[in-house]
Amino acid sequence: MTAMLVNFIQMLAFVLWLLLIARVLLSWTNPRGGGGLVAFIYQATEPILAPIRRVLPPTGGIDWSPLVAMLILGVIVRVAVRL
Repeated sequence: MTAMLVNFIQMLAFVLWLLLIARVLLSWTNPRGGGGLVAFIYQATEPILAPIRRVLPPTGGIDWSPLVAMLILGVIVRVAVRL
């Protein structure tokens, strides 16, 4: 793979990772009203988290899908770097 494509994949994974962290923090604080930024974070991360939630239901009230998504992103980045 070209270095430019690997850099793009790394940057995209990093941005998605930050959005997932933001979503987790927002779920802990439970903002009222939210606003445009909160809506953007939820809209950007839901396509990633929804398929994981279908496979891995929440256990004990804990949603493990962000953690699984971050692990998958890490694997994708490592595979891209090695190719």
